[in-house]
Amino acid sequence: MSNAALSHDGQFEESPDLELRREQEFVDGLHEHVEALRAEADRGVREALALEDTTRQGRLERDILVAERSGLLAALDAVDSALCFGRIDLTDGATHHIGRIGIRADDEERTPLLVDWRADVARPFYLATGHTPMGLRRRRHISSEGRKVTALHDEILDLGDTTRTGHEDPAGDAVLLAALNQARTGRMGDIVRTIQADQDRIIRAPHQGVMVVEGGPGTGKTAVALHRAAFLLYEHRELLARRAVLIVGPNPAFLGYIGEVLPSLGETGVLLATVGELFPGVRATEADGPAASAVKGRAEMAEVLERLVRDHQRLPDPVLAVEHDRQVVMLDEGLVRVARDRARSTGLPHNLAREYFEGHLLNTLTELVAEQIGTDPYDGSNLLDDSDVSAIRDELAENPAVWDAVDELWPVLTPQQLVARLLAEPDGYLPPEDADAVRRPVTTGWTVADVPLLDEAAELLGEDDREARDRAARERQSRIAYAQGVLDVAYASRTYEFEDKDDEDAEVLGAQDIIDAERFAERHEEADHRSAAERAAADRTWAFGHIIVDEAQELSPMAWRLLMRRSPTRSMTLVGDPAQTAEAAGVGSWERILEPYVEDRWTHTRLAVNYRTPAEIMEVAAAVVRAEVPGFEPPRSVRETGVRPFAVAAPGAGELPGAVVSVVDRLTPGEGRVAVIAPRPLHEALAAGLGVPVTGVPDLTRRVVLVDPRGAKGLEFDSVVVVEPSGFGLSDLYVALTRATQRLAVVHAEPLPAALTEVL
Repeated sequence: MSNAALSHDGQFEESPDLELRREQEFVDGLHEHVEALRAEADRGVREALALEDTTRQGRLERDILVAERSGLLAALDAVDSALCFGRIDLTDGATHHIGRIGIRADDEERTPLLVDWRADVARPFYLATGHTPMGLRRRRHISSEGRKVTALHDEILDLGDTTRTGHEDPAGDAVLLAALNQARTGRMGDIVRTIQADQDRIIRAPHQGVMVVEGGPGTGKTAVALHRAAFLLYEHRELLARRAVLIVGPNPAFLGYIGEVLPSLGETGVLLATVGELFPGVRATEADGPAASAVKGRAEMAEVLERLVRDHQRLPDPVLAVEHDRQVVMLDEGLVRVARDRARSTGLPHNLAREYFEGHLLNTLTELVAEQIGTDPYDGSNLLDDSDVSAIRDELAENPAVWDAVDELWPVLTPQQLVARLLAEPDGYLPPEDADAVRRPVTTGWTVADVPLLDEAAELLGEDDREARDRAARERQSRIAYAQGVLDVAYASRTYEFEDKDDEDAEVLGAQDIIDAERFAERHEEADHRSAAERAAADRTWAFGHIIVDEAQELSPMAWRLLMRRSPTRSMTLVGDPAQTAEAAGVGSWERILEPYVEDRWTHTRLAVNYRTPAEIMEVAAAVVRAEVPGFEPPRSVRETGVRPFAVAAPGAGELPGAVVSVVDRLTPGEGRVAVIAPRPLHEALAAGLGVPVTGVPDLTRRVVLVDPRGAKGLEFDSVVVVEPSGFGLSDLYVALTRATQRLAVVHAEPLPAALTEVL
């Protein structure tokens, strides 16, 4: 077959089959190169682990080699099946293939084989238009299944170029529409093939400062935020690899849903967490009721906790007796108040200021004891010298009764103890109605709204690490002593070896001549091999290089206090939609969120195109909102499916589960995922018929999942069945109605809201 043919206008065009074969050959060669890279990296890991250099420098070099090779292996494994997705042909004749990661040849020039989508040279792939071609002659989208190239979609950007390949896409949106219409898998995919110009500008925005990305359902806010994280890690690798990027999501199911996006882009060093997971040692997944959540989320809770801490810095009522060596010393309110005031004046957190309280109280007790036992009964003079007074102080410092008094007056507190006491006995700290809302024992575990309180308490209390530092010092001295023993044995052995030899042989240096015990011990300390993200997860005081918050409008003022502590540079990307605020403690307004921390020094951008929700479904959702907010304008949907949403009425509450199962079977005859979004009280009755678990984090890879609107936030499904919409508030109903990419049904036994009745 000829490689070229004459087109109807007399211009030669390449054979479509030949073009496909060329791209397939390129992809095959690329994967062969990747296999060689993988083998080399694997060999490098094994060789590094086999290094016998036990010096500190040697172990450091080994660890660096292992980390670099392991990171490369992880990146190659994550993007293996879809390395290349595009190509740009420039008017100067140059051609660049675009992929999820950058790959270079082994030649001396390190010629790029595949350009990373985040590189500047790749940007025209996303921004070029016929009006502004940015030096491009042609843009090609390459579709693949595994390693097989299945389709090419070419866009002609230089209208003067008459060469045709047979793969031209006149509309230029076939790839985007195909991605939007494909069946969901229960896991979010990356959008590097279909990033739109408005999304690209957000993804590549400068690193520093706070950027707010607002957009309605389906506008790609989450995908843009995740790709922004990948871009920042690429652009500021040294900084962010060391300080890590934190991505905060609304619930564990959402984190599972987005968990594969960044690895698919070659990025694995990011910490994904909910607010309930941001206090080390606590993993809170349960939510409070609306009233308790609203109270716990208020910014005033910081003052409540501060007052509770100060109330633990007690005064005697009226005196506190301390027995010492058959003497009884009375500490009255005035004496203790002086010690308390001096400790408070340090400005240190409670547990750290205790050291100053201890010191002053010991001095006070020493003076009292010295006065009792050292005063001359005849002339009132003190018979003790400085050494006697010092000895008394040392004895008091060993007296358990003294420490019992210190513990009573200024106890060491943990954040868990402080918050538990507040929740168990909130009276006097909260108004009666609020106290009743939050009152509970914490034996049932912590809730998500408790975590910001724990973090605030930790900030107020501080951690007295004197004992840990003393223990570390003792362990270090033990290692040094052991090292000295090893060197002594080596010295003795060398002395014995050279006893009968001449002076020249005895001049040979031994281990003890070139290293002392302290340095020898240091070389055998365990290195911390954890990634920056792993270390950050275990360290409450970690300062992240950048923080991305999804569904940011839902976070409470107390949650924002927690996050701002973790971002002292205020480098953040906030993603959300105030119109979807549903949490009772949610701030909602960007101004109210940010004004206390950055005033007006933040940027705002809005995504206005809905890529997820078809126009037919968006019409229903918008009608529901307009019934209460007449001027509401939803994001514009880019597609129609021709499938209208419908409603099914069950004869009664008892028949509701059967009706839901029937509709689910009708909506999902083949592949795809369906979500049944129902009020929480109905879940147990629905779960049996649907064959899904009632509790735990929903498995989004199942064909059918059962969630409530809060659990559906940020997720998308091929089909959605909304059950008993009259049981939802406006925001929750809006969220539930906008999760579907193809089909929407409403099943009800109770009357529908008026707006739904009209539109359905």
